[in-house]
Amino acid sequence: MLLGRTNVNKFLIEEQRRNPMLEGDFSMLVSDIVRSCKAISQAVSRGILSSHSFATPTPLEAIPKTLKSLAEQTIIQHCAWGGHVAAMSSADLDDIFVASEAGQRGKYLLVFDPLDGATNLDVNLSVGTIFSILYCPEEDAPVSAADFFQTGSHQVAAGYALYGSSTMLVLTVGTGTHGFTLDREIGEFLLTHPNLQAPADTQIFSINASKNRFWEPPIRRYVEECLDGQTGVRHKDFNMRWAASMVADVHRLLIRGGVFICPRINADLGDPGRIALLHKANPMAMLVEQAGGLASTGYDPVVDVKPESLHQRVPAILGSRNEVERINRYHVEYQNGEDKPFTSPLFGTRSLFRIE
Repeated sequence: MLLGRTNVNKFLIEEQRRNPMLEGDFSMLVSDIVRSCKAISQAVSRGILSSHSFATPTPLEAIPKTLKSLAEQTIIQHCAWGGHVAAMSSADLDDIFVASEAGQRGKYLLVFDPLDGATNLDVNLSVGTIFSILYCPEEDAPVSAADFFQTGSHQVAAGYALYGSSTMLVLTVGTGTHGFTLDREIGEFLLTHPNLQAPADTQIFSINASKNRFWEPPIRRYVEECLDGQTGVRHKDFNMRWAASMVADVHRLLIRGGVFICPRINADLGDPGRIALLHKANPMAMLVEQAGGLASTGYDPVVDVKPESLHQRVPAILGSRNEVERINRYHVEYQNGEDKPFTSPLFGTRSLFRIE
């Protein structure tokens, strides 16, 4: 492959030579997704202008909801007509969208979050689209939501589009993670980041620190050590980043290294986690693991969690291998009662991170 010259279609053709299972409907479905991402990129770049009319101007605060709905309809319209998918599940739809009738349905299921980080739109920060492709069970019965309840290890492909200073498509079909940049002059995604590798070590972590008083002890222990920097047990300084967009945070860790942490919240004893398993956690886990990183709930690999509902949520810890392994170890030690009692001057009542 010539760097910067290979577009997504050529990339898929070359992958088909290695894996015939990717031929036909699969490559056509990916092409439909790519076209969707190009259209969404254009809409996002126009911001309020995308839904503005002189008759009914769009209020600034309505931009996130309006563009998210537009992104969702764009994906459904681009991917439903070709007969490549049997059904789709959007993070914003309560039920599945059936794309074909029984007996004529496509081979695949499409899962997607149309506009992750949409709350960033009114302040012009990065957002993205996340997607995952699964095989549709070969049964005569009509497709149902239960057909989507497959572990992440069954994903055929996963990816995201990042709408930032440039638009990038990051894709895996099970043979590494590869980045494509949209060349707007020719309207093509060109391969610019082949075989992305998340560095095994890092000094960057991404977490919403406003929830620190609710974190589980293993997470608080890890973050405290990072904040202690050179004077603590890690003997190095860390940077904390939080973009409020999983796509943006994961993209950073694939390029520079890092660990994305969205833990369970102890304040709600029934809290299962914050990240949608099917629509976000599984596709991101596949991308990160194909780039040499790890993805965990703290106790189990994300891709081993068996979905029980369309919108099931889980904790998500993913990124640089050595950091995720450390956080996993802290969870095991906590579970076994092997860790020291947690006392932190950083998170005490007289600290920057006050516990009420």
